[in-house]
Amino acid sequence: MNSKAITTFNPDLPIHMTFSEQDWYLLAQHWYPIALARDITEQPTATKLLDMPLVIYKMADDLVVAKDACPHRGVPLSLGLNDGLGVVCRYHGLRFGGNGKCNRIPAHPQHKISERFHLKTYAAIEKYGLIWCNLTVNKDALPTIPQMPYWEDSDFQQLVCPSVELYCFAGRQLEGFIDVAHFAWVHPDTFGDPDNVEVPDYTTTETSYGFDADYVSSVGRYPIGMDQRGQEDFQWLRHFEITLPFTATLTIHFPNASKQVIMNAASPMSARETRLFAPICRNYDKDLPVEDAYKFNLAIFEEDRLIVETQKPEYLPLDLSMEAHFPSDRSSSMYRKLLRKMGFSPIFAA
Repeated sequence: MNSKAITTFNPDLPIHMTFSEQDWYLLAQHWYPIALARDITEQPTATKLLDMPLVIYKMADDLVVAKDACPHRGVPLSLGLNDGLGVVCRYHGLRFGGNGKCNRIPAHPQHKISERFHLKTYAAIEKYGLIWCNLTVNKDALPTIPQMPYWEDSDFQQLVCPSVELYCFAGRQLEGFIDVAHFAWVHPDTFGDPDNVEVPDYTTTETSYGFDADYVSSVGRYPIGMDQRGQEDFQWLRHFEITLPFTATLTIHFPNASKQVIMNAASPMSARETRLFAPICRNYDKDLPVEDAYKFNLAIFEEDRLIVETQKPEYLPLDLSMEAHFPSDRSSSMYRKLLRKMGFSPIFAA
């Protein structure tokens, strides 16, 4: 892993970067989920996005996402506690309230607090049960969050699975999610069929946000060993919508007009660490415990873990000549082509 120390201090950049500076600035233009909304309270929560350490906390209705470092001496604010008026730094007791503004310096209670003591805060919003953040846009800018079909539809149940941490590049994880040839080999204990390995042809269509792909096959989506509740010779439609750089939704069309949508939102903590978030919408089995859905989807992601954490190279080769491809790789080839078109390095996240 390349760890690049910034020789000239730039407060907008992480001190230690695992991305090239060019790729970091391109990535930082986008919105990413950084936490489950249900986990965020007034007490500080630490996380990381694009190598930038972040702290998240609430003050009444104000959601604060800030650089996890006290402006005074750089101690992580996530080590402190919220006393009701703000998060208190463990080192010298400086306190930070709404909008990340410092409202107390105990060593000098009469001291006028300059703006230099306020936290570096970032644009953040709650959507789909997740906290989303952008490291570069103005906090008043209109957020451009990937679309999640049926999230506002009252006929659908909305779920937010626990997050999963993977030691891999987000681009590798996302590419695995849209891969349709690995079902039988990686997921035989969940939904894949080892006797159904041939991949029918499918198409991809470029869009304003990335691309779509429609894949029709006889591979189902019910847990292995469960009554399939399907129709004989039923053809399952999987509709993918890929929003660059690292988010995709998959709408699966079940028998009897049932549907499930899962969002695969891969949040790049660093070039080798990914936190995966997965909101779900479904219009069937709404009476079953949500924990069952969590367990099934976690099992699928755990099957993927072995693959994405051991792939070599760890980076995503955007130069298509660097790896071999076959026809069912149409989605991954489109994905790499469009990332390169956006300006990312041919050896992406090396």
